[in-house]
Amino acid sequence: MEIIPVVPRGYCKGVVRAIEIAKKCAKEYPDKKITVLGMIVHNQYVVDALKELNIHTVEDKKKTRLELLDQIDEGVVIFTAHGISDQVKQKALEKGLICVDASCTDVIETQNLVKEKCKEKASVLYIGKKNHPEAEAVLSISPDVHLITQISDLPDDLSGNIFVTNQTTMSLLEIEKIIDEIVRRWPHAQIMREICNATSIRQKAVLNLKNLNVDLLIVVGDPSSNNSTKLKVLGTQSGIQDVLMIETVQDLTEQNIMNHQKIAVTSGASTPTALTAQVIDVLQHYSQTKEFVLPEKSPKIL
Repeated sequence: MEIIPVVPRGYCKGVVRAIEIAKKCAKEYPDKKITVLGMIVHNQYVVDALKELNIHTVEDKKKTRLELLDQIDEGVVIFTAHGISDQVKQKALEKGLICVDASCTDVIETQNLVKEKCKEKASVLYIGKKNHPEAEAVLSISPDVHLITQISDLPDDLSGNIFVTNQTTMSLLEIEKIIDEIVRRWPHAQIMREICNATSIRQKAVLNLKNLNVDLLIVVGDPSSNNSTKLKVLGTQSGIQDVLMIETVQDLTEQNIMNHQKIAVTSGASTPTALTAQVIDVLQHYSQTKEFVLPEKSPKIL
């Protein structure tokens, strides 16, 4: 049995930056209540680790960021790596909150690009995931921004200036199918692919596994993480025999890995390195000894 740790994997620069901003807040405002508006990154273990620093999180997938803000009435509010709308920022300031923005710089660039195109009176087709906070922030910019989750979402009555972009954590293959259809309908549409580099290279690394005869891909990530779930989907689409997504090594069983010859391990951009390292350690030990032994303790996340 061969174990292949996929490179790159794990934290991207935006996630590292967001976590460092949160930790800095804990030091700068030791006497104030600190609340993150939504999951700072889509990984529950990071959220739990921040709680140990007295940084709390309000999250409800059925509510927008604007609605969630009603639950925060004092202290510091941290806006997550996924970006935030101007309306939410304004409401937070009106509530007298200290605002700290941990938005990823790549996400901010996409938001600014959409704002610029809206000022030019363009119709914006934004390829993204419904109810995702990154998409929510972009859609709030203008009614001229249309969320496209699949080809059937494309409007029938567009004309004039058309601009196309996407959520930064989407699948390379997924957006290309939609873009191909957009170009067929509106050959003059301006296309700007905004999948962030960290997402792109992680996805390409998974797609390249088909050349290594990998028969099992393990993706370590939170199910709420779009970039993690896209890695799982790409693994299946690339023809890998078995693809498994787990949150931690505790989700792994001997039955999952026995009878496989080449096992690759990757993780989403919001997955702590320590969680993936435990998975790799267990697999390597099993490949050498045929003993399946899970660690007794969870690793330190922050």
